[in-house]
Formats: sequence, structure tokens, C-alpha cells
Amino acid sequence: QVQLVESGGGLVQAGGSLRLSCAASGRSFSNYGMGWFRQAPGKEREFVAVLTWSGATYYTESVKGRFTGSRDNAKNTVYLQMNSLRPEDTGVYYCAAELLGGSRLVESYHYWGQGTQVTVSS
Repeated sequence: QVQLVESGGGLVQAGGSLRLSCAASGRSFSNYGMGWFRQAPGKEREFVAVLTWSGATYYTESVKGRFTGSRDNAKNTVYLQMNSLRPEDTGVYYCAAELLGGSRLVESYHYWGQGTQVTVSS
């Protein structure tokens, strides 16, 4: 069983930055692929970034060069540094975990956090 708790969301002006954190409980954190997803009002949850269990990181095209994912396995925590934020980045951001995972697909993840709201004003 893995429990995930996100933090770091908030209200920021366009062009600003936020750093999201996702703290995980449970064992063998390094064996989990950790995904970041977001959901805007009235839209489906979408992939943002994934940090695979093997150490690779992938991003959706719209955040490349602006967002950076990282993980600290000693602290059981993953991060999403978000720079140059845009109004279209607004939504609830979720982290998700899957053993030996690395998928961009929502349905691939078994464990989810409660989400943290990110609002970017224009």
C-alpha cells in the first residue's frame, strides 16, 4: 500500500513559479514510477510528467523546458518545479505511483494523491 500526499500548489501570476511536492509512504519507493497529472475544470485528467523507476523522466510537450521533475528516494518524495507558468497550466495536480511503472496513461496507475490546486492568473 502506498499513500501519496501532494503539497505546494497555490495562486501565482503568469510567468511565475511553483514547486510541487509529493510525499510517499510505504516501502521500496525507488521501485515506483511516479507520474504527475493535472485536471482542469470540465476536462479529463491529463499527463504532465513521469519519473520512471529506472531513472528516466518524460514530459508532455506543452511543459517541456518549463517544468522539471525530480525525485529524492531517500526522502520518498518527488517534486515538480514549474517555471514560466501560463493560465492554461491551471488545474488540480495529482501525483500517482505504480510499481515498476513509467506510463503516461492515467489508467496505468494504482495509487493517487488527493491533488493540489494550481491557479495561474493572467
